[in-house]
Amino acid sequence: MFAASRFAAVSVAEAPADTPVLFRRAIVLGGSVAGLMAARVLSDHADEVLIIDRDDLASLSIPDARIAADPVTAIGPRPGVPQGSQVHALLPAGQIQLERWFPGFTEEALKAGAVNPPPGTNRFYLDGELRDEAPTGPAAQALISSRPFLEALIRHRVLGRANVRTVRGKAEGLLWEGEAVAGVRLVPAGSAEVVEERADFVVDATGRSSRLGDWLEAGGFTKPPMQRMAIKLNYATALFHRPERADVWTCISVANPGPGRTARIGGFTPIEGGRWTMLVSGYADDRPGRDADEFRRRCVEDFPAEFGEVATGAEPAGDVVTYHQADSRRRDFHQARRLPARLVAAGDAVASFNPVYGQGMTSAMLHASCLSEYLRGNPRLDRPARSYFADVKVVVDAAWQISTMADLALPHVDGPYPRGYRILRWASGLIFKASMRDHTVSRRLGQVTTMLAHPSALASPGFLLRALTRGARA
Repeated sequence: MFAASRFAAVSVAEAPADTPVLFRRAIVLGGSVAGLMAARVLSDHADEVLIIDRDDLASLSIPDARIAADPVTAIGPRPGVPQGSQVHALLPAGQIQLERWFPGFTEEALKAGAVNPPPGTNRFYLDGELRDEAPTGPAAQALISSRPFLEALIRHRVLGRANVRTVRGKAEGLLWEGEAVAGVRLVPAGSAEVVEERADFVVDATGRSSRLGDWLEAGGFTKPPMQRMAIKLNYATALFHRPERADVWTCISVANPGPGRTARIGGFTPIEGGRWTMLVSGYADDRPGRDADEFRRRCVEDFPAEFGEVATGAEPAGDVVTYHQADSRRRDFHQARRLPARLVAAGDAVASFNPVYGQGMTSAMLHASCLSEYLRGNPRLDRPARSYFADVKVVVDAAWQISTMADLALPHVDGPYPRGYRILRWASGLIFKASMRDHTVSRRLGQVTTMLAHPSALASPGFLLRALTRGARA
């Protein structure tokens, strides 16, 4: 099982010991989570790491002490991340990677205001049915916060490294030297002139709207093929003040399409500043709006009672904000026939998924681990980074399989369908049903959906027999 073994290799928790310096200068395009994590890895392998972003990242680097003193007003959504005010989730696999690259991160984040919900305060509903809680064991140290809060903590640590600096500007293309990238072309903030920044290695982390494919074509290389799945997702997020004592801190509701049911996903989680952040979603023509009364009505009518209790009983802490995402997409760099050396892509520039499943930030952190694997593997820097893109494909495949399997069940989604889709959908449906009552099945499924384990973990004969039998009984 090559994919499973590679997934395990890039998911390790131990910090690398062998980090050879390979470059005089490396450039990262984009200062979001994917770019910051790539810069952290590169700081072990380059004399200098330059992050280029449209925002002034240096001025946004906020010390932990200031965040802890005022977590609500100290941090706001970054201009370059328009969806930053929406609900974001850090999956357990992402938390492991943060600890790997920033030892002590979880403890420091909790001190600064991130939340670890008490045991027994989480709820999960599938098609209106409440999942049985697993027996209480040692409490895992979860890390829940808003996206701006988490990104600010990561940014503070990355920019605190002596060999990392930032430039505010917009990338306009790449510099070439034979079959390799030799730097980037950019327009600095406040200027209209294109300047050149030389580099020995470049990472594109510019997100869903990445123009890397066009730049590659312009340089005579192959534009990677792109897969799209038209999900037509719409959602709205609202903030509420959370009382000190609450029976339910976190609640997730998934409604699959079916007789008498409209596909909807909703959730609320505690975040810094004594607040809840709540999301309600719809697909196609089901579009949550910005009206607060409509938001409350949706919580009461379309979701379990816990949603209505928060929406009508808690004090609002901000306006309702909306977001639309037309599709999930992936750029398959591993299929590109001709790529330049000394260039990789990471994060949403490679793949962006249906955001309601919370895979984006965690995938970006695993991409950083793929970059570390590549740079520590005695790479041939005069050749394309094929092994890196092969590892990234494993991570993308894992997230894509989980999210798109659910999205393909939506009536307005018409593919692309994977081979054996009907059997996979039947089996996954029974596994989810079994997880509502069987703690063993629930634990294994949870490891896969939170990216702690490769999806092949659901395919072992013993597990399948147990899950399908229990699911059929349900």
